Amino acid sequence: MTRQNYTFTSESVSEGHPDKVCDRISDAVLDAFLEEEANARVAAETFATTNCVVIGGEVGLSNKDKLSEFLGRIEGIARDCIKDIGYEQDEFHWETCEVQNRLHPQSAHIAQGVDKDGAGDQGIMFGYAVKETPELMPAPISYSHAILRRLAEVRKDGTEPTLRPDAKSQISLRYEDGKPVEVTSIVLSTQHSDESQSSDDIRAIVEPYIREVLPAGLITEATEWWVNPTGIFVIGGPDGDAGLTGRKIIVDTYGGAAPHGGGAFSGKDPTKVDRSAAYAARYLAKNVVAAGMAERCTIQLSYAIGVAKPLSIYADTHGTGEVHESEIEKAVAKAMDLTPRGIIEHLNLRRPIYARTAAYGHFGRQATDDGGFSWERTDLIDALKAAV
Repeated sequence: MTRQNYTFTSESVSEGHPDKVCDRISDAVLDAFLEEEANARVAAETFATTNCVVIGGEVGLSNKDKLSEFLGRIEGIARDCIKDIGYEQDEFHWETCEVQNRLHPQSAHIAQGVDKDGAGDQGIMFGYAVKETPELMPAPISYSHAILRRLAEVRKDGTEPTLRPDAKSQISLRYEDGKPVEVTSIVLSTQHSDESQSSDDIRAIVEPYIREVLPAGLITEATEWWVNPTGIFVIGGPDGDAGLTGRKIIVDTYGGAAPHGGGAFSGKDPTKVDRSAAYAARYLAKNVVAAGMAERCTIQLSYAIGVAKPLSIYADTHGTGEVHESEIEKAVAKAMDLTPRGIIEHLNLRRPIYARTAAYGHFGRQATDDGGFSWERTDLIDALKAAV
């Protein structure tokens, strides 16, 4: 029997968190290559520290002569990302930090398997959906993201000029009978510009926005608030702590409420199943729940490098299913081609749509007209119902 009464916690980090700065740069590099060529190959990793950004990994264009020319754009891409995030600190400034470009052509040994429509690597990928929020996401991670998105908006539009880019949020949510009923604690740490600002000053700034984004009734008189609990937080971003691409995989997915295969997303083109198959698994799980087949669903897919078809498909409805898991496994295989090529074509992933995914989660977002977040659509419902 699934536990029904408990408290669960998830965290999020802002676009100015050091790791997220790196995710953003890696995905902006990917977008630039996909704008140049839909079949570009990219596996870009970024490291950031005080006044320094290093970008490495492997990339590929069909025109090798153009690749060398294109690599000259990488420094400008990184600086544009840092500027948009908002870093103009003495020790981490978009205009003056050192940018090292260590990207190199993709390994021919990796390319030979991918060029035959095989997976870019072995691995396991999970997707998850649950009827806790309108976007079918776990509530703690959804609310943690929402808080930081709102604070970023008021920072960037000038409403709150003393807020700075680096921030973290954490929501602890109490469940009764499997439903979220109360926020037991709120943790919010945000970088700010004025050393004279106390924790109480920062709480006075952020509390109205937190109350604005959380559903009415979840915050109670018993809710504990921890805003900038260590006090001053002026030095932030990569100057305060080094960052790396792919270190926030739980923040990127379900906040710990569901399994994770271990592979990061940012900087990887869609031939890498770490990314595209995780998107497909979310798409399938979301459509299973949206179709009324379960209140909660986990989908696992597995792949081998150079092999096109998934090695296994696993479904778990956690005791909430209206359809047996074995039937769901058969249905998802019928409803969608789960080869890397099939996933890419079905979700239209060969587009420059990835920089926007680098902060505030890859899942639970609104699908856009230009193809962004296509894995959040619920257009597979009829096919799944027909398959069962």
